[in-house]
Amino acid sequence: MNQENILTSISKGSGCGCKIQPAVLSEMLTGLSVEVDKFPNLLVGNHLNDDCSVYDLGEGKLLLQTVDFFTPMVNDPTIFGMAAAANALSDIYAMGGKPIMANAVFSWPLDLLSVEMGRQVLKGGIDLCMSLGVPVAGGHSIDGKEPIFGLSATGLVDTANLKTNAGAQFGDVVFMTKPLGIGMLAAAYKRGISNKEQNDALNSLLTQNNSIGFELGNIKGVNAMTDITGFGFVGHLLEICKSSNLGAEIEFANIPLEPEAIALAASFVLPDNAMRNWNAYEKDVQISNQDAFAWVVDPQTNGGLLFTVSEDFVSEVNNLFNSKNLPLYEIGKMVNTGVVIR
Repeated sequence: MNQENILTSISKGSGCGCKIQPAVLSEMLTGLSVEVDKFPNLLVGNHLNDDCSVYDLGEGKLLLQTVDFFTPMVNDPTIFGMAAAANALSDIYAMGGKPIMANAVFSWPLDLLSVEMGRQVLKGGIDLCMSLGVPVAGGHSIDGKEPIFGLSATGLVDTANLKTNAGAQFGDVVFMTKPLGIGMLAAAYKRGISNKEQNDALNSLLTQNNSIGFELGNIKGVNAMTDITGFGFVGHLLEICKSSNLGAEIEFANIPLEPEAIALAASFVLPDNAMRNWNAYEKDVQISNQDAFAWVVDPQTNGGLLFTVSEDFVSEVNNLFNSKNLPLYEIGKMVNTGVVIR
């Protein structure tokens, strides 16, 4: 078997598109929420749809903990490893924290794939972590049916700098940091219909990190933050809205779109999970611009940050991104009720 093109061919899903769909996951978790009143130091648990669990260490310090892993979305093992690591660390950054260590989660079908290819996956992940000053200190591996890689990551954040889904305020400006379209690019890749330019764009987006989230944590007026991953733009926007008891008005024309995915969106080349995402939250959102549909339901792998900012702090946020030469997109506002994409 040609191992150069095998990773995606032996995986049922790809990247964050292999997540269990929201409706099914909600059913599975019914009655299983942690009783936080029994654990007074547990500030954020699975009763909230947030990126990390949060434990109060005292003296103004909080411990952040997350685990994230998935199946391959590309056949290059190094890119797969880098993408999975960046995606896992993003959970820490999305809460304003700084990752301090990680452990690998690794499944490898030894009867199908070489040991050397598995090493390349691990090296890609370790190198990405090391570039951000995060040691991969250990991990756990199995000989499984599908290749899987990710991290259990630990971080720290000052209590005053913690960002959750629930902090958005009425009138906040909504920002995002990375273009949509990753899921469509990955779907085209997996189906063998993508071109070199689309593959290059996919690799670039998959390996970008969200470390700017730590610095956003230092800005008081950043009120709520998450990252856009497997539930798509609308799914993660709704998490902020529902947790904050607010609505949002989003201008589709201001949402960044990956140019190499435009033709795919027009042809509705979407991952299977895209429609399952929509079925889970179609009653909660109004999409008045039909051109937006394919983009806002598209499951992202290692997508960008989505966050809300008090108007008085917008200039400070813009200055931060300008100083880092990083793109930033203002896409809407938080309102009292309703989620509308127009």
